[in-house]
Amino acid sequence: MKLDQLVRLAPVTLFLIISFVIVALWQTVAGVSLDSPNSDDLIHFGANFLPLSLTIEPWRIVSSVFLHIGLIHLLFNAFAMYFFGQVAEQILNSLRFFVVFMVSAIGGNLLNLFITWQDVLAGGPVGLSAGASGGIMGLGSALFVLAATKARTPFILSTKNLAMVMGVNVIMGFAVDGIDNAGHIGGLIVGALLGLAFVADLRMIKVRLVSLFWLSAAVLSLGFVGVWWVLQGWVLVLV
Repeated sequence: MKLDQLVRLAPVTLFLIISFVIVALWQTVAGVSLDSPNSDDLIHFGANFLPLSLTIEPWRIVSSVFLHIGLIHLLFNAFAMYFFGQVAEQILNSLRFFVVFMVSAIGGNLLNLFITWQDVLAGGPVGLSAGASGGIMGLGSALFVLAATKARTPFILSTKNLAMVMGVNVIMGFAVDGIDNAGHIGGLIVGALLGLAFVADLRMIKVRLVSLFWLSAAVLSLGFVGVWWVLQGWVLVLV
């Protein structure tokens, strides 16, 4: 898809890619190494860091989505957003697309915080995470649900190809140190749930009284607030 087509047909996809690049350039201008930023730099620019994300700076659960750890990470996620986004945005529409991306990313970050907290209780280190991978996995899993349920879309979606792409990402997360696999898996689960709700809307369009997609997005968002509150309570008890 050419740039003018992206602007017209997938503006949020283009916006997100540009936002990833702008944050990376901002880091570079501030003197941070684009290829190998250190932990202090990443925390300064909004990484998801348990001692802050679960206490006084919960906004990191969102800000970390737009921050990437190194040039390869940035390029990989920008390409993945382009690959999934241009299709998903045209199927879902721009607003639903953005909601699937953000709710999936937040769900992935919360699962990361839960797993990190379990590691801390077991004597492990407090790591940090950043990147749009959870949201992108959510988009991919939503498309997979559409393909698996044979929902009517303007595109021919391949369950085999989508499963292969996402499966490779999950396997790499287990095989390679430093990859936020909890974020990937959390985003994948949330995206699948929202994909199922969207399919239900498509099939009940003549009889529905309420949009199951928007109801699901609202319930998940409220649920995430509750999850954060519970995790915060666990952390504060031991601080």
